[in-house]
Amino acid sequence: MKLTTPFLALFLGIASLAPASEATPINADAALKKLKAGNQRYLSGHAIHPDQSFSRRAEVAKTQHPFAVILDCSDSRLSPEIIFDQGLGDLFVVRVAGNVIDDHALGSIEYAVEHLGASVVMVLGHQRCGAVKATVDAGAVEGHIKSIVKSIQPAVNKIKGQSGDAVDNAVRENAREVAEQLRNSKPVVAHWIHEKHGKVVPAYYSLDSGKVISLD
Repeated sequence: MKLTTPFLALFLGIASLAPASEATPINADAALKKLKAGNQRYLSGHAIHPDQSFSRRAEVAKTQHPFAVILDCSDSRLSPEIIFDQGLGDLFVVRVAGNVIDDHALGSIEYAVEHLGASVVMVLGHQRCGAVKATVDAGAVEGHIKSIVKSIQPAVNKIKGQSGDAVDNAVRENAREVAEQLRNSKPVVAHWIHEKHGKVVPAYYSLDSGKVISLD
């Protein structure tokens, strides 16, 4: 069945696919500063929990204009809205084990940058990622987990022989590899970077400290 624009809008729970420029989005540098400031509040124990009011809920019920996309792992120990101290409508979150991309994840990201006006995409790996560890351990995996391991394997291959913890090295390299895949993704993301000055950045989240570290 072909998805018409009205049907797609209904399916995605939005009012329209109007260009996000109508919402005057912030630029990529400002978006990254906003994420950094939110993470610092979370780290210091001074989170303000913005955009979680009744009025905010009513506002975003009609439309959404998130300033950033977070591609992160499905791990239960990290939630972007919490670790970046953001609220409803602020972040467009795509979560999959190992923060890898397939056509569905990529399409979701394309939608966010093309139609919702997000100015930055952060690929967020994290400490002690189970999906990365399974790939490093090279043990037998069952079912569709194999597809995740296959996607992470290039990063594991690249860090072989490096000093330090293999899982941690692979987590960081995997975030960099996925970010590079996104930067080279045509036509939507590559065009967004070139024409709209969007940014794709790899980052690392420490489960121990709660800090997000840039990997660029």
